[in-house]
Amino acid sequence: MAEYLDDWFEEFLVYRSTAKPSPNTLRAYRQDYRIVSETLARTSNVRPDRLTPAVIDKGRMRTAFAEYADTRQPASIRRCWSTWNMLCDFLFAADAIVANPMSSVLRPKAPRTVPKAFHADSVERLVTTLQAPDDGARAWPQRDLALILTGLLTGLRSAELIAIDLGDLRDSAGDSAANAKVIHVHGKGNKQRVVTVEPVVVDVLGDYLDSRARRFPATTRRRAAPDPWQRFAPTDPMFVGGDGARITRGTLQYRVERAYRRAGINGDRAKGALVHQLRHTFATAMADQNVSVYTLMRMLGHESMTTTQRYTSGAGTEVRGAAALNPAYGLVSRSAGHSPS
Repeated sequence: MAEYLDDWFEEFLVYRSTAKPSPNTLRAYRQDYRIVSETLARTSNVRPDRLTPAVIDKGRMRTAFAEYADTRQPASIRRCWSTWNMLCDFLFAADAIVANPMSSVLRPKAPRTVPKAFHADSVERLVTTLQAPDDGARAWPQRDLALILTGLLTGLRSAELIAIDLGDLRDSAGDSAANAKVIHVHGKGNKQRVVTVEPVVVDVLGDYLDSRARRFPATTRRRAAPDPWQRFAPTDPMFVGGDGARITRGTLQYRVERAYRRAGINGDRAKGALVHQLRHTFATAMADQNVSVYTLMRMLGHESMTTTQRYTSGAGTEVRGAAALNPAYGLVSRSAGHSPS
């Protein structure tokens, strides 16, 4: 059995590995552990590598988190609290500590906000800009149009856009629109779902693949195939970067932000939202069309209905229209400004 807290933490990471945390999540675990454990070591007068689970109690954890919170934002505090709560649960289950003290450590509440979407005129400017000539040094207008339209009209997350393979797009069986396709999405938490891609986007994707075959002829398997979809293998990535390899998150976010700047709408997005701004816009548009919360939940791949309800609770114009039917509005309009004589 492990003696020192560092060893227990490594066992905790092994335990968490079956949940398939991303590299970014693992880095966050290590960072959160290191910062708080260093404070625990200092307040306990021991070297960090000689800490044992015995130092984990309510008083020391409160002190450590008070120091951590002094110079950090609420989101960072919530994330660190979550890391240590999971670690303490693991230690308690392994009988390394007598109780999880994290319930006595306060954390900031997560703000309940309505996601910000692009207005219709901003969407129009974005699409118009993407279809206009682009003289940039690394311009690839067909790829950028296909990439952003897919995000805008499916609501996929950035990781989901990156993960799409050509074989994930399949013909929509039984659909009257012969050129429609469905995307088998590899979603968050390894959960899969299916989203529809209408013919107009399929055509844009086909134009992009045609341009890609010309840019990277060595990556095609059937150069002479008249259908651009048949020129690549099903396991090839749908979206690639300037080197012909699967697009990276950095390149994806850069291309999206560049498109926003070209369209003059970068100031209209929520702070920090790039691909996610397209997702917000998609979801709000669906709420405006009175799509049920159950359907929208499936389309977005949400696990919790509460998350989806942010879009349907006051975000859509249909909600506003329904509220306007309240008969009390009629009473106000008839009586306002008309005092009895």
